[in-house]
Amino acid sequence: MSEADTFRALHHHRAPGDPLVLPGPWDAASARVFAEAGFPALATPSAGVAASLGYEDGQVPADEMFAAVARIVRAVDVPVSADVEGGYGLAPKELVERLLEAGAVGCNLEDSAGGVLKDPHAHAAWLARVREAAGDRLFVNARVDTFACGVADPERAIERAALYVAAGADCVYPIGAPPDVLPLLRAGIQGPINVGAGTDEGPSPAELGARGATRITFGPGLQRRATRALREIAAGLRR
Repeated sequence: MSEADTFRALHHHRAPGDPLVLPGPWDAASARVFAEAGFPALATPSAGVAASLGYEDGQVPADEMFAAVARIVRAVDVPVSADVEGGYGLAPKELVERLLEAGAVGCNLEDSAGGVLKDPHAHAAWLARVREAAGDRLFVNARVDTFACGVADPERAIERAALYVAAGADCVYPIGAPPDVLPLLRAGIQGPINVGAGTDEGPSPAELGARGATRITFGPGLQRRATRALREIAAGLRR
């Protein structure tokens, strides 16, 4: 079984309340910490990686992002999925090649740009080309940005999710979905659902799993929490 198949299998046959928890490493050192803690796989956050490289979220050049992903992959012996934002304008075949060269087993792909939702049918067609180029070598997590873009109606998220699943997405990620709508999303979406969790407050991963989440990611939350801890250490040194 390939690493991508192993990663894909982790998303299926999960009991309610037992979602796949994927910490988000931002560099090789943090990846090692999470792997040593026993997590079976990891998922990089683009904003966390951007911060580690000295960029604002969405401003990392593609070459630097793929290089960062490759360093994380080399540091651990568990599968790593990569958040590559909107694909950096790369053609699907080149995007897939770059991900595979970096050693990623999956990718997170957004369906908005600059806070504006993309046409869902055009985006679904693009995702289908990514799937065609990747075959079964990559796990495709299709982000659904309706909630993040101010569209509160869950049905709009469900409609976009259906298009992306039909296009070959392995999982959908309705980022920013309120926890209380997760049962409705679960009822209306086929296949695994990625849900973002807070690191300081909000429902626990187990609670989100009970509401319908298949897997849990944290965006840049872990990197930001680590940065706060480092600031406290630095302040102590100054004292």
